[in-house]
Amino acid sequence: MRTQAKAESVPRADFDHGFSLIELLIVVAIILIIAAIAVPNLLRSRIAANEASAVANLRTLTTAAQTYSTTYADGYPPTAAVLGGTSTTPSCNGALVVDNTIALPPGQKSGYTFTYTGEDGNVPLAAGCTAQGFNGFLATAVPINTGITGIRSFCSTEPGEIAYDETGSTAASESACEALPPIQ
Repeated sequence: MRTQAKAESVPRADFDHGFSLIELLIVVAIILIIAAIAVPNLLRSRIAANEASAVANLRTLTTAAQTYSTTYADGYPPTAAVLGGTSTTPSCNGALVVDNTIALPPGQKSGYTFTYTGEDGNVPLAAGCTAQGFNGFLATAVPINTGITGIRSFCSTEPGEIAYDETGSTAASESACEALPPIQ
């Protein structure tokens, strides 16, 4: 008669199951190092993208003001709201040439606040217009949170040149904007 030897089960040691505490701590440390390297780069990339978007939107606002002046013979628009509008037919009271997100208050897009003011005195009121245009304008784009959504502020006047301020401050006047370095 053959006897079968019972296979004795040998209990496995606890350290054979899963990861040790040291291994887990090493993995967590590596993840934290990678995050510490990646997060600042991500923030810088986001700021650069917001600044590029702000310049593009300010260029659109400047071109729209030039277009308004040429099309309606009412000088430069009295407000940014006149460049936007909600009607289906463009007019000197709602030109429909700018997105309302930057034309209407609060005028915020891509981490920047956009403002537009008429400057240099009024021109005679054109037929059909409800507000007098201006001989000049100042358009600005300022970061909502300096250092987080953007670093530099931007401005433009009727010559159409966009300038920047490294401090993120708002240009107070046309002359202050024209004194800033232009974007290359």
